[in-house]
Amino acid sequence: MTISRFMRAATFMVVGLAVLALAGCNDFEGMAKHLRPLSHSMKSLIAKKGMSENSPILIRIFKEDSELEVWKQEKESGRYALLKTYDICKWSGRLGPKQAEGDRQAPEGFYTITPAQLNPKSSYYLSFNLGYPNAYDRAHGRTGSHLMVHGACSSRGCYSMDDEQIQEIYTLARLAFQGGQRSFQVHAFPFHMTPQNLAKYRRNENYAFWKRLKEGNDIFELTRQEPKIAVCSADYAFGTETQAGMSYSPTASCAPKVDESLRLAVAEKRERDAQKEEEIAARMDDRDYARVAVADLMRDPRQKNEVPQTLIALAKPGGPTSLPPAARVGPADAAQPAPVVQPQETAIASKETNPEADATVPEARPEVSATAYAPENSGDEGLLTRLIKKVW
Repeated sequence: MTISRFMRAATFMVVGLAVLALAGCNDFEGMAKHLRPLSHSMKSLIAKKGMSENSPILIRIFKEDSELEVWKQEKESGRYALLKTYDICKWSGRLGPKQAEGDRQAPEGFYTITPAQLNPKSSYYLSFNLGYPNAYDRAHGRTGSHLMVHGACSSRGCYSMDDEQIQEIYTLARLAFQGGQRSFQVHAFPFHMTPQNLAKYRRNENYAFWKRLKEGNDIFELTRQEPKIAVCSADYAFGTETQAGMSYSPTASCAPKVDESLRLAVAEKRERDAQKEEEIAARMDDRDYARVAVADLMRDPRQKNEVPQTLIALAKPGGPTSLPPAARVGPADAAQPAPVVQPQETAIASKETNPEADATVPEARPEVSATAYAPENSGDEGLLTRLIKKVW
């Protein structure tokens, strides 16, 4: 009898532990997604790195490597340190900033996120709005709306994560706001801003824009603090603090104050990186730039059948290292400016606010007259540049 009672008690104990274990695995199931706490593993990681759960965050995005970094402020130093790097599930378009509604390009630049931009009722699990177009984008006539970082691994101009990733990122943002952070920055770059990458893409039409982004990147990497970012004279202006009494207008001139030691450090880094970039570029030829162009064009499935075979052949190993000069090209091949057609707005761009929109509706594709890989000077425009013009 005693043994029988003991067996029953042991059985009840095992069953009870199993129920508790199952409950522990599903304790978030009935909780609203946007209110769920961090996982135990993330809490441990935060503690290990000397941070707190509700300390400020900053996000950096690198398109080419499909990476999203979350940085968090350390308790002791007050500086930002890398908390975790996430693989972006999907982003659409090619390298380069978003220009127009319907072009399916993911934005590049510096964006500010406030609590009002978090969307707990997103059609894509959870999301936050990037705030595109920002003051810089508007100053350059760029259009578009509802550009998000969201879940569901589906992109038509957004940065899309899987649901587990956006759950964690969203929770980190929510906790930072609860801790007192009024807004956090998102720095969206085409690639890691290294001399190697800038040399590789120096013939891209966005090169000058990317060099401006690099200045903001350099300030953050040297200080590990949020850079003060303003838009003045239709350009980004960076500093460590705003000047008292100065009005910052996208169309007027301005100059955020920069600590003198930091100004010198940024200048020295810029000079070192520029010298290294020149050394790398000096070793590149037309074939190298063709490879870069083809790879970039092929990122967009809509372009895969439109890349000229001559350009593909040049990019292949064993092919020619240069192309005939412009004088050898017939009149039919001469570069002609393409007409600029205003892009049409589509229902797809607003699907975030209209989940019933038909996902199969083809998006209008604007024609663009811009050259993606411009010659370094007017006399350098050979067949390579014109071939790329035909596509872009």
